Amino acid sequence: MTDLVAVWTKYYRRHAHPDNQPAMEAYMKNQFPFLGIRAGERRALMKELLSQFGEPEELVSFAKQLYQEEEREFHQLAIDLLVRKKKQAESEILADYEWFIQTNAWWDTVDTIASHLVGHYFGRYPEKRDATVERWLASGNIWLIRTAILFQLKYKEQTDEAFLFRIICKERRQKEFFIQKAIGWSLREYAKTAPEAVYQFVEQTELAPLSRREALKHF
Repeated sequence: MTDLVAVWTKYYRRHAHPDNQPAMEAYMKNQFPFLGIRAGERRALMKELLSQFGEPEELVSFAKQLYQEEEREFHQLAIDLLVRKKKQAESEILADYEWFIQTNAWWDTVDTIASHLVGHYFGRYPEKRDATVERWLASGNIWLIRTAILFQLKYKEQTDEAFLFRIICKERRQKEFFIQKAIGWSLREYAKTAPEAVYQFVEQTELAPLSRREALKHF
């Protein structure tokens, strides 16, 4: 497994673009170093490697080893690989998703995990949803809380409106930027499906100015 990780990381480093690094690092507030590989090329390289070597046998372990690398592209790659296999994930993977949410945490990986991995997981294992979300909200971890707010982002008509609104009401007084932004984003996205419900909720609920502004952005 370690040898395969070395092959993958060496391949990506050969395709680094130093000229792109400063802008990409600045965009992420200099939280992580970058190779300078943009998302489209990152995924194209992933497909090339998969065609050469096939699927890693122990995918979660492989993804966690990629997370030990410094450059952000490897963290993003790990999540890309997990997203590809989300339909085959067993119920026990939730603990691993929590690990990825909290490790090397920033909005880019967390938002993908929330909307693609956790959202799909709770759709497949709805019995896990309520207790997990309550635990995340009580954790004090901003990234677990953000995930709890955003996991329904792609649900559209399948959104549990009452559940979404209840989470937002619990977290609406948070001072944390990433929580306020997530509240606004989740409402803005759901407004594409249920604009009247969102507008009424926003008008009747005291939200942070940022959350309200984001929620009503397209009204």
